[in-house]
Amino acid sequence: MPRRCSFKLELDYPQPLAGVDEAGCAPLAGPVVAGACILDRSKFPRGIDDSKNLPIEKREALYAKLVKCSAWAVGIASVEEIDQLNIYWARMLAMARAVEALGLEPAWVLVDGNACPKWQRPSKAIVDGDAKCRSIAAASIIAKVTRDRIMADLAREYPGYGWETNRGYGTPEHWRALHALGPTPLHRRSFPKVRAAIDGDKQPELVFEEIGTSESSAPHTPAVESIEIIETQHLVGLPPAAA
Repeated sequence: MPRRCSFKLELDYPQPLAGVDEAGCAPLAGPVVAGACILDRSKFPRGIDDSKNLPIEKREALYAKLVKCSAWAVGIASVEEIDQLNIYWARMLAMARAVEALGLEPAWVLVDGNACPKWQRPSKAIVDGDAKCRSIAAASIIAKVTRDRIMADLAREYPGYGWETNRGYGTPEHWRALHALGPTPLHRRSFPKVRAAIDGDKQPELVFEEIGTSESSAPHTPAVESIEIIETQHLVGLPPAAA
C-alpha cells in the first residue's frame, strides 16, 4: 500500500513551512502538547507518518532523528488552562505556543484539523493532515513523544493510575484508580465524565436519630384502616453503556 504521507500537499506553499499538530486532547488527565516542525526536504528521516500509526519504538527512533535535523518546538497548555478555556481553545493555545517557540517565523503554517489558531500568520488547516502531510506528521511525532514522556514522569509522582502506559487516557485501569484513589490535580475536572466520576463518589451523609427510652420499639398498629395496595410494574431502561 503506497504511503499517503508525503510532501505533495506542501509543494504549493513557500518555505520555510511549518507543520503543527497536537497530542492529548482526549485523555482524562495531563496537559495538551503541540509540536511544530520545519523539515529540510533534502535531508529528513524516512518513515515519517502519523504518530498514531507508528509503534512506540519506531516513533521514538524518528523523534531522535527529527530533533537533530529539523527546526522544531513544543507548546503546552496546562490542565488549569484546559479547565478554564475548554479543550478546544487550550489546543489552539498549545499550537500557537509551539510555532512561537520555533525561534523563526515560518512563511506558512499547515495545521492538523479543521481550524487554525487565531494568529496573524499565513496558515491552512488540513483535516487528517497528520496522515497526508509529512511536516504535520513530523510535528505529531514530536508532540506525541513529548507528551508520553511527560505523563511517564507524572506517573511517578501520582502512582496507581497507570499513566506510564495509558498516558492519561480513560482505560479501565485509569477509571478504577480514579474511583478508588480519587482525582489528582492533573485530572481535567471540566470533562463531564471526570466530573461525573468525582460526583458519583460523593454519597449523602445518613443521619440516624436515637430512639428514646420511653418509646416502644414494638410495632404500632396503624391508626387508619388498611388500604388495598395495587401492584404495578415499572419498566426502567438501562442507561447506555459508557463510550
